[in-house]
Amino acid sequence: MAENKQQRKSPGSGDRSSSHFLWSMGTTASAAPQPVYVESSTDNVQANGMAHSSMSPFHMINIHNSKAKSIITNKVAPVVITYNCRQEFQIHDNFLKEGYKVGRISDSLPEHYLVKGEYFMVQDVYSKADVLNTTSSYGAPNFRQVKGAYPLYGMGQPTLNGFKQVLQRLQAQGQQEIIFFCIREEPVVFLHKDNDFVPYTPRRKENLHENLQGLEGEETVESLELTIRNELHDFAKLSKNILYVYNDIEFFKDEPQKMFITCEEDIHVTEEVYKRPMFTMQGYRYFRLPLPMEGAPLEEDFDAFVKILRESPSLCLGRNASRLPPTLVFSCQVGVGRTNLAMILGTLVMKRLKGESQPPPQLVAAGTSKPRPLFQVIQSLIKKLPNGQQLMEEVDHAITLCSEMHNIKEAIYENASKLEGIGEDYQTQGSTTKEYFLNRTKQSLERYFYLIVFNAYLHEQYPLAFVSNFSQWMCRHAWLYRLLACMDVSELSAPAELLTKGARVLVADDYLAPDVLSTIKEMKVANFRRVPKMPVYGVAQPTSEAIGAVLAHLTDKKRKHNHVLWINVQEELVLEGNGQIIVPREPSCLDQHIPVPTSDSQLLQKLETSLKEEILRAQKWLEVTQEQEKQMKMFKTCLTIQEIFNQHKRSHPGLMYKRIPLPACSSPREEDFDKLHEAMRNALADDPHSAFVFNCANGKSRTTTAMVVAVLILWHFKGFPECTEDDFVSVPDAKYTKGEFEAVMRVVRLLPDGHKRKKEVDLALDSISETMTPMHYHLREMIISTYRQIKPEKTEKECKQQLLISLQFLERYIYLILFNTYLHLEKRDSWHRSFSVWMEQVAARAGIYDILNQLGFSEFEDPGEKTLARLRYRWQQQDIQALPFRGEFI
Repeated sequence: MAENKQQRKSPGSGDRSSSHFLWSMGTTASAAPQPVYVESSTDNVQANGMAHSSMSPFHMINIHNSKAKSIITNKVAPVVITYNCRQEFQIHDNFLKEGYKVGRISDSLPEHYLVKGEYFMVQDVYSKADVLNTTSSYGAPNFRQVKGAYPLYGMGQPTLNGFKQVLQRLQAQGQQEIIFFCIREEPVVFLHKDNDFVPYTPRRKENLHENLQGLEGEETVESLELTIRNELHDFAKLSKNILYVYNDIEFFKDEPQKMFITCEEDIHVTEEVYKRPMFTMQGYRYFRLPLPMEGAPLEEDFDAFVKILRESPSLCLGRNASRLPPTLVFSCQVGVGRTNLAMILGTLVMKRLKGESQPPPQLVAAGTSKPRPLFQVIQSLIKKLPNGQQLMEEVDHAITLCSEMHNIKEAIYENASKLEGIGEDYQTQGSTTKEYFLNRTKQSLERYFYLIVFNAYLHEQYPLAFVSNFSQWMCRHAWLYRLLACMDVSELSAPAELLTKGARVLVADDYLAPDVLSTIKEMKVANFRRVPKMPVYGVAQPTSEAIGAVLAHLTDKKRKHNHVLWINVQEELVLEGNGQIIVPREPSCLDQHIPVPTSDSQLLQKLETSLKEEILRAQKWLEVTQEQEKQMKMFKTCLTIQEIFNQHKRSHPGLMYKRIPLPACSSPREEDFDKLHEAMRNALADDPHSAFVFNCANGKSRTTTAMVVAVLILWHFKGFPECTEDDFVSVPDAKYTKGEFEAVMRVVRLLPDGHKRKKEVDLALDSISETMTPMHYHLREMIISTYRQIKPEKTEKECKQQLLISLQFLERYIYLILFNTYLHLEKRDSWHRSFSVWMEQVAARAGIYDILNQLGFSEFEDPGEKTLARLRYRWQQQDIQALPFRGEFI
């Protein structure tokens, strides 16, 4: 029966199966095999990498085994008739070429086809990478076992024969059950070479030494490998069974190399190499568990690992104790970074299986080194986690057992030391040297942080057979994300001399706070306003003169407020110099405030005092940016805001001043709500007729948020106004200006009387925004208007900034609804339980943080595609534009 040979469909080639048909007519051609040559004008590829789309009637054809008897040319493709007259097929090389691009690494090297139109195939592992020199003896580079007799192994990428050698070695040692983990996130294919299959990976021309991560358009790395395999097979068919690869990317001697590929079986994907032993080894299993090159794994990476633990009887706590635990083998490219991380995870699992709480004394002594000071975020972590010190020590012991090639904890200190040792900063690979080492330090610290957290998860969930996966557990302990957001507190150690040495400059109040409400003339301060019929006020940052004017206004015969609680919600350093408000800024980012990562008002006061003393000590002309121009000024007087209020307390004994820093755009933290609530309750206990004044830099965003909180608290003391039904509004985005986003409504549906709680918050927002119409600021409207500013013509960075701010506003709105619900539900117990505790004990259990962990505008896009939808990233990133690193990584 005649064969029907088809070529693989190439992108854009369409369905060409109709061109393949049986040929039944006889021929009179000679029976003797003869080479067939047909002239072609389409073998040359255009300079832009695309093949010609037109097809010449003449084409050079290479037929395997010289099957061709004759060729009939046409406008579509040559028709080939075999000598036995049993086969007829058409050659569609040009249709294949249409879907592929060509390129070269340099002008001196030949041109060839590129994987996915841009990547070169490069040999995966070089002999120099095998530091432990184990390839010949064990079959894989850097093959090693964890110390302490745990059945845990790590290694680099082997060839197919090398992998078989590894399995044989483990079997010879008596390992009956072997679970192999490939932890690579980048695609790898194995090419047939000298009776073996050698791993190759696609690389970018710009950096041939780095693997690909985060490739878009593919659901899994496995499907990407299949796509690459199909493309490579096509390339070989288009190039007389030759595939071009690179082995020497240092000197390019004899490059590119030619690999001969005659069929698809000459190219293996990772799954074929690692999964096929399951048919010949009863106790063998394989899993692909992609882990990131840098930083901690994603929550879903931990989930995938936990799923394997849950579904493996030999890894359950209820297993037969007389049975040996399975052997776990982990492999990445070189067998160092990711393999080391996976080996530590495996060690923590084995510790739980064996019920170990403390390391054996002899191993502790062996791993003892000079103790290092703990980073502040780690101190906070182990202080709050139950048995936190023990959890950290177990992780440290696991790190020591796996440290033959790399020590995760030491890497943090090494990166931090390099970061702080950089003198003159310079650009490298698109970022400054300080930015590079700052990211490396944060990534290594994040990895250590997550190891301790995962160990806490194992302690709790292993005995429960993992009833909650890691992602769910993290959302039940969302305070961990708050801690992670405080990882970099280097600004606390930024020297005051930065200002006097010119590294930072000063910005004046008229630049910071344009007086859009025109209140300076009367009240001496920008944007002074009051909530109608309520003793709640908002202003921009006032000078000493302005504070006096506001206090005189509040305590006059008309208002008669004997007690005033003034709350400053600024998180940046603020001073008054020569009677003018000034704040330090980076010269390259004058509009971006420098947040001080602390909620400790005394620490803020201490830092402001140091800055004040440096300004007065230096007695230098300093650059000050004002509304219209830059000026050089020398300051004869300089005061902190606390000092100014202390002066006013002498003439206004009923004045109480507090500093409760709030983030610029995002929602106040849970403890921020608690501080505002406590301060107001104490003031109302002293005097139910107290007045409340709030200020930030310009009296706008943060001030409005604090005023809404104050209004809600006062309504709970003095009664709520009547909530009327909403009027029907038929304007664009009316639904969203009413705050009816899907994420908001999901929360509302969860809450008791959720719709009413939302209406109360809306009423508070509306009452406050009536006082500030010229500012064009209303939280609900800001959510959608900011999101609508994401335009295709803007840069990716600009779009990301707009998305972040809109999500922060959305989260702020949700938190106000949550806080109002808390006030209602906990009122009967006089709010004995704080909002922070309520969120942890009640809201988290109800799934509130699960919603916040996938926060987005699902009306317009899939939030799952945005990293900022996650608490982990959104809470860490207050601004897309990173400020220069100025202090020490504490």
